[in-house]
Amino acid sequence: MDRNEAVLRELNLYPQWVRRELPADECRGTARRADAGAEASCVPAENRAASEADTQYVAQPVLSSDEGRNPSFASDMPVEAEAEPAAAIASDEAGREQLIARLGWPELKTMVRDCTACKLRAGCTQTVFGVGDQQAGWLFVGEGPGADEDERGEPFVGQAGKLLDSMLLALKLKRGDNVYIANVVKCHPPANRTPEADEIATCLPYLQRQIKLIRPRVIVALGKTAATALLKTGDVTLGSLRGEVHDYDGIPLIVTYHPAYLLRSPMEKAHAWQDLCLARQKYSL
Repeated sequence: MDRNEAVLRELNLYPQWVRRELPADECRGTARRADAGAEASCVPAENRAASEADTQYVAQPVLSSDEGRNPSFASDMPVEAEAEPAAAIASDEAGREQLIARLGWPELKTMVRDCTACKLRAGCTQTVFGVGDQQAGWLFVGEGPGADEDERGEPFVGQAGKLLDSMLLALKLKRGDNVYIANVVKCHPPANRTPEADEIATCLPYLQRQIKLIRPRVIVALGKTAATALLKTGDVTLGSLRGEVHDYDGIPLIVTYHPAYLLRSPMEKAHAWQDLCLARQKYSL
């Protein structure tokens, strides 16, 4: 036994003799093996007496079992197509969105945690997924994590978060109890800048999937970025969106000020309370 044959046998690969002029399907239908070590003949019985001058053969290694697969032979033989990994699907934007739309909570959290789809990930400590009751009736959506949120991995934990907790308390709500809190983007933008359009577009499918999984009774968009991202209104003023009930996939959506803005403009808190009362009214229906 020469060295090449020894290698083939070690890998559970054996030579298969294929008559060149026969279709592959016909050849496979007539192939048979005498024993485990014998060469397989795929020449039809009626043609076996043909002269060697009229017959040409080519040797093709075939797999005797799944265990015999070897990457070095991948270019020489067809193998059964395998399902594309999630990372390969996610490289295409449409495929990525389709993938996200099928995920449950554990898979979605993992994908957000490992996401590097936009440039924000390179400048933050960690992604900030969201927090709260996964079957909440109330969903509050902000713009993106700040420095405190980036450090702790939870949305609205700084001064703006304390004000949000007070707003919840005024509604007789509390964080984690029939309340879910999330952001449009999951990574902290540098210097607390507003997320750019491409960053929002890349991250928005995560939030959309969260909403689909939660199915809240009412959504409160905190600030212009959250409102325009969810409603896809383009560049409009926050004032033009406040004071009315919007529709997000059949869910009432109310627009109000971001708590960080209210810290800078405390006189607007009365208007924010009006918005929250409207949200409470829609929730009660």
